[in-house]
Amino acid sequence: MASDNDLKKLKEELKKKESLLKDKEDNQSELESTLDELKKELAEKEEKLAEYIAQMQRMQADFDNYKKHIVQQQAQTIEYANEGLILKILDVYQDFERALESCKSEKDLREGLELIYNKLKTTLEKEGLSEIPTDGEKFDPFKHEALMAEDHEDFENGMVIDELSKGYTLKDKVIKYSMVKVCKK
Repeated sequence: MASDNDLKKLKEELKKKESLLKDKEDNQSELESTLDELKKELAEKEEKLAEYIAQMQRMQADFDNYKKHIVQQQAQTIEYANEGLILKILDVYQDFERALESCKSEKDLREGLELIYNKLKTTLEKEGLSEIPTDGEKFDPFKHEALMAEDHEDFENGMVIDELSKGYTLKDKVIKYSMVKVCKK
């Protein structure tokens, strides 16, 4: 038979194992509880992520629509950019028609054409068009284009001798260079 000591030792070992088993059960219960909390947290995060993705997709669609709208607006602006100027020139065009219909002599035609020319010139000047001066000017490659050069005793070197075709600026921008003959000695 087993001695009392052996019995005591077995009882103590049994108590220790029961205690360990209880601790393991407690730990397992804690782990299961933590796992459940983590699953809930993960589900919440996935739901938030789905909301963010949906929101981003809506924003992307809105931005794409905005870009299409802007492109359409720009195309429309370009298409009708000259509408105001054309409306102003339309009066001059109608004056030309009336002058041609009512022209009975060369004198009438000349007077009518001069009136129309002055009206057109005024309209263009109001829009910011101005002629580039050439008479008595020194050649400027930013305003003039030299088509010819010749030695001329009445002009200094680099001076414009003759204007072959007028040049124009629109506000501060050169839109057509003056074609000139330049003195070169």
